[in-house]
Amino acid sequence: MIEVSRVMPAGQERVYAVLSDGWSYAGWVVGNAHIRKVDAAWPAEGSRIHHKAGMWPVQVPDVSTVTAVSPGRMVELDARLWLFGRARIRVTLIPEGEHGTRVSLAEEIVSGPVGLLPEPLQALLLRPRNVEALARLQDIVVGKTA
Repeated sequence: MIEVSRVMPAGQERVYAVLSDGWSYAGWVVGNAHIRKVDAAWPAEGSRIHHKAGMWPVQVPDVSTVTAVSPGRMVELDARLWLFGRARIRVTLIPEGEHGTRVSLAEEIVSGPVGLLPEPLQALLLRPRNVEALARLQDIVVGKTA
């Protein structure tokens, strides 16, 4: 898995509150353009976010499904990437210091043409995207009122 992390100046429960809001994903997941529907049980295992990926005017409907969850600590998703295949994405939260949280975002392409690329080449594509995703997530977490 290709992993990036960032220490956010907020408690674990605050970060998890944003992850638990499926409607927020279009605001921080790079490439996620529009949330169409969030299952009421989100982020329970098996629940889904129905979204559009890509840039206007080329946006394709897709879905991401929770495959594992540890409330307050971790969410793992199976994210469909339309023609490009599927990815397994894990967001992990670890307390850091008195008021911080280390947020790790790990991604692995599990099927499709992008998965045929060697991991170093996949990292060139995924690492900058995921670093930006964590920066956007932090903006939402820090801007969210307690």
